[in-house]
Amino acid sequence: MLKKEILRKKGDFNAIYKAGKSVPERYIVLFYRKNDLPYNRTAFLASKKVGNSVQRNRAKRLMKESFRQNKDSFSVGYDLVFIARNTINGKKLEDVEKSLLNAARRGKVTGK
Repeated sequence: MLKKEILRKKGDFNAIYKAGKSVPERYIVLFYRKNDLPYNRTAFLASKKVGNSVQRNRAKRLMKESFRQNKDSFSVGYDLVFIARNTINGKKLEDVEKSLLNAARRGKVTGK
């Protein structure tokens, strides 16, 4: 993932939460908003409700890998924030990937 493809600024997050849309899924919640750029910007978050630092980092790694493997199926020009739910603990990559793709499909941010 390139540096420009990562969301970092608080104002960007606030705009997504305020003006964007959300799609809840079993293991993740997807917040998205159009950004009118020729690429997607993403963020992967896990709050302390998910668990200790090991569990939070694993949750973020699972979401990042799921997104990386399916990056081509996403439409271009969106800001995407993936937030882990505490139900993600102990799940396999395939489960998280399925949840991530379902959220993207329901939010209509997939190109396919």
